[in-house]
Amino acid sequence: MMDKSILLIDDDTELAALLGDYLSPQGYKLTLAHTGKQGLALATSGQHFDVILLDVMLPELDGFEVLKQLRQTHLTPVLMLTAKGDDFDRIFGLELGADDYLPKPFNPRELSARIKAIVRRMELLSVTCQQQQLQIDKLHLDPSTQKASLSGIELELTGTEFGMLHLLMANTGKLVTKQDLSEKVLGRKLSAFDRSIDMHVSNLRRKLANIADEERIRTIRGAGYMLVEIR
Repeated sequence: MMDKSILLIDDDTELAALLGDYLSPQGYKLTLAHTGKQGLALATSGQHFDVILLDVMLPELDGFEVLKQLRQTHLTPVLMLTAKGDDFDRIFGLELGADDYLPKPFNPRELSARIKAIVRRMELLSVTCQQQQLQIDKLHLDPSTQKASLSGIELELTGTEFGMLHLLMANTGKLVTKQDLSEKVLGRKLSAFDRSIDMHVSNLRRKLANIADEERIRTIRGAGYMLVEIR
């Protein structure tokens, strides 16, 4: 595989060295930043990164502020590194546009698996460029540009949100289970008590509601979600 470029924003120098030693043999090029400001500057410098690993607790700017400012201009996939057991960090990170999260301390193998899932998802998104555009009432999705719009107004979606909307639109009127969303969009099996799918769908609903308040994504309690056409 061609080298994939990763930006690690974390002030733990020992962890950074450990991850560098672990990920480099797997074909990952690791760039390090030890403060929030330094990380944000690198992330927005024009240098390409396939994935950003972003710690929450950082000097100068915390991880949430870095993510908030990054999402104003860039949709680079972000994996948040959160405190173990801190649900607030995980939920808030997803609300701000993180693609996934991993609580510290973590097994490097689990981190590698999450990175591979994100990279695989981005590669699958590029494959969808060959697929036809989708139009459901006033909701339009164009895989070739990875852009979506409602009533002609562009939706500012992360890659994960775009993938979820694409899967829901491709199955309009049909149940899409949380397991399917997790496996086909996040690239991993759904684990117990994992709220990431719910948060991504919640973000999608909020962005749709900012343009039109009709309920397009229905919750099928205990099962998953369904996108419905507004007539």
